Amino acid sequence: MSGATEFDAVVVGAGPAGSAAAIALARAGRSVVLVERGPFPGSKNVYGGVVYGRILDQIVPAWWEEVPVERWIVRRSTMMMTGTQSLSVDYRSQAWADRPYNGMTTVRSRFDRWLAGKATDAGARLVTSTVATGLVRDASGRICGVHTDRGDGDLRARVVVACDGVNSFLAKEAGLLPPAEASHHTLGVKEVLDLPRSVIDERFGLTGDEGTDIEILGCTRGIPGGGFLYTNADTVSVGVVLSLPHLAAAGVRPEELIADLKEHPSIAPYLRGATLREYAAHLIPEGGYDAMPTLATDGMLVAGDAAAMTLAAGIWLEGVNFAIGSGLAAGRAVDRAIGAGDCSAAGLASYRADLEAQFVLADHKRFRRAPSLILSERVQQRYPGFLCDMAEELFTVTNPTPKPGGLRATRIAAARHGVTLRALAADTLRALRVFG
Repeated sequence: MSGATEFDAVVVGAGPAGSAAAIALARAGRSVVLVERGPFPGSKNVYGGVVYGRILDQIVPAWWEEVPVERWIVRRSTMMMTGTQSLSVDYRSQAWADRPYNGMTTVRSRFDRWLAGKATDAGARLVTSTVATGLVRDASGRICGVHTDRGDGDLRARVVVACDGVNSFLAKEAGLLPPAEASHHTLGVKEVLDLPRSVIDERFGLTGDEGTDIEILGCTRGIPGGGFLYTNADTVSVGVVLSLPHLAAAGVRPEELIADLKEHPSIAPYLRGATLREYAAHLIPEGGYDAMPTLATDGMLVAGDAAAMTLAAGIWLEGVNFAIGSGLAAGRAVDRAIGAGDCSAAGLASYRADLEAQFVLADHKRFRRAPSLILSERVQQRYPGFLCDMAEELFTVTNPTPKPGGLRATRIAAARHGVTLRALAADTLRALRVFG
């Protein structure tokens, strides 16, 4: 990189959080450099799901007219399964098929490049194929930039915004992020499978740019986690998200679980004839509100996955929108701190206050107990089979025997899976408290 190497801010990582921070800073008139280790933004990013775009309203008016979308999600299904059964809560809304839309599938290599382009359009400088190898500190020990693996020196700035992903090396070096705990992380593994667009439309009941999102419980051989199936334009993404400690203890390879899922009678018809295009894995920070690092120190903020801001609350697994929201808040906080002439931790404290006031930390705080409920032994190992068997008891015609009725069907299925009615009532009450 040639030219000036001193900036108001250095943002490390050109994913959604980093690009959002750079956009906020550049539009405020601050000099900012956006550092990306890959050859282009998104080249090294993996995700397997849906992007919820409302937060983009603050960046690009009518963003849906230009965002690189694969499909707009109109159908959201939650499926519980055993080896031979499945029970789904299936919701479809045609309101989601029209502007301003609700969720979309997109390819990160295209989406991240598009969002980073908004940062450079605003005046940020993008530097790719560059690794931030460590923090630069002044004589007092305050952070004032980053070392890089380039031959032309350090990048100095009043504030560093670390958006370098899960297990952030910069946040660790700054003393903000404690040593990683396996229990606070999951492994997301997916296959991207080629299918003709017309076949996807026919099998999933879609037209035009409509898409489907299926979230699955009971497909991981008892390992806490779940599965997913999403439609893209001419591919589908299928995969699993797994608790790291339990995956290691089980001695099962993730691709075995994906193979199980693809062969399940409720999933196989969707995928018949599909061919593998891509296999990818990604570490996901799912510790939630109580596992988040300190967000600011003198001369530095952390945002996105580096700050463990993925919301993993069972019926919601969202990351990109939380990354963008935190990045915008980080950029605005840095702008305020520079304007006030105070880039200390105290001067950057408005960052957390902003996050608490908006959805990013408000949702995390509200659903902080969701992971322990969703990953509990009964929810993961007993309830999928219990609910499937209860439905089977209800819907199996037993003439000339009288129909069992709902309460009897519940008792039969509960006894079969070791679920007491007291435990069922307790978990129902707990779920109402968590999600109510």
